Amino acid sequence: MEVLNNIWIAISTPNEGLVNILLIPAGIIENYLMLSLFSNILNIESSRNQKLIYILLMSFVSLLTIHVIPNPFNLIFNYGFMIILSINLFKISKIKGILTISSSIIFALVGILTLNPYLTIFNINSSQLNLIPMYKLGYLIIMYLIVSLLIFIIKNKNFTLHLLEDLDKKNKKIIFINIFLGILTLITQAIITFYYIDVLPNIITFLSFISLLAYFSISIYSLTRIMKLTLTTRKLQSAEEYNNTLRILHDNVRGFKHDFDNIVTTIGGFIRTNDMEGLKQYYLQLEDDCQRVNNLYILNPEVVNNDGIYNLLTKKYYEADSKDIKVNITFLLDLSKLNMKIYEFARILGILLDNAIEASSECEDKLINITFREDSKNSRQLIIIENTYKNKDVDTEKIFEKGVSGKEEHSGLGLWEVRKIVKKNINTNLFTTKNEKFFIQQLEIYY
Repeated sequence: MEVLNNIWIAISTPNEGLVNILLIPAGIIENYLMLSLFSNILNIESSRNQKLIYILLMSFVSLLTIHVIPNPFNLIFNYGFMIILSINLFKISKIKGILTISSSIIFALVGILTLNPYLTIFNINSSQLNLIPMYKLGYLIIMYLIVSLLIFIIKNKNFTLHLLEDLDKKNKKIIFINIFLGILTLITQAIITFYYIDVLPNIITFLSFISLLAYFSISIYSLTRIMKLTLTTRKLQSAEEYNNTLRILHDNVRGFKHDFDNIVTTIGGFIRTNDMEGLKQYYLQLEDDCQRVNNLYILNPEVVNNDGIYNLLTKKYYEADSKDIKVNITFLLDLSKLNMKIYEFARILGILLDNAIEASSECEDKLINITFREDSKNSRQLIIIENTYKNKDVDTEKIFEKGVSGKEEHSGLGLWEVRKIVKKNINTNLFTTKNEKFFIQQLEIYY
């Protein structure tokens, strides 16, 4: 009985040391829940080791700042560290990194909702809450149960924000401003709660919670609408490009149908006269037209299964075609499984295609071969761009230096940017080679 009595006294009377001990496992649980929240909301994939590193580092920093920076101002430092750690550890974009604090916002809203009623029910003040282990533990358990329920709902309702990396600059600015105002509001609310929670009536706390909830609900709704608008705009662009492709394809098929009798008659003439050399030449010319139709068939959103890359490829194809450049496309890759950020991949592909079009346009034999394929044997995805080129003395290393360009009125930043992106991604390589006919860029993406 004496042991139980001592335990009761320890947890029911002010005991700052025991509260500080409780904060260690509580910090680990809290950071695990926050990681689960933003991972599900932002669709961030992570390994077990990455999760462990995140939880341990965030828990350590959170506990450290409590003793170094006055509460609630330590939140500012914690938010900043959270963003930086998420970006570097999970290799996500800056906008996703900033949005990871959405989990902290959810925790803050839950805390505001439960704090004043909890103090009222147990007839205690904020000092007692922070010094008496029993009350502190009860408050934390209630918070964690509510947040766990929210995580369960988010998982089952599949509430995930997509397309964050593909937003234009205007929409990104709107999101950044919204996030900044949200953080400012959250910090202000935390200061008010910390200093005045004991004198605020329940109705004021409730109204404060409702206003914050309304603000963040409208913000999330607006963000969701922006995502849908971006997706719809992209699909409309893809549909327009595809319609253009279908029109050209239809014209080519009609042309073949119209000329079919003539083609068969011509082939028959070569056979009757046993002119195999003439037949070979005629076949090669016919094959060129067939290849052009085949390329148009490949330029299909069902084959190139990413709207952004499809639009980029069709644009570059028509640009090359307008310069009388023959383009051969082989597409054997599932872009939904591309092991690289689509934004960075599109930048690399766009620069390499621009350079290929520019170089081959200067040649008598204007030709570009583009290959997308899976190399499962070596666990990699390959994008190979071959183009004819005029300057046979081009230095395949020097062209990647900043400011170096073989073209007039060009900054020479394109391939320099490509190398920067490739170096940033540890699972990518770019091999640049040349032979007598082709200048070759081979992008390798390992998985």
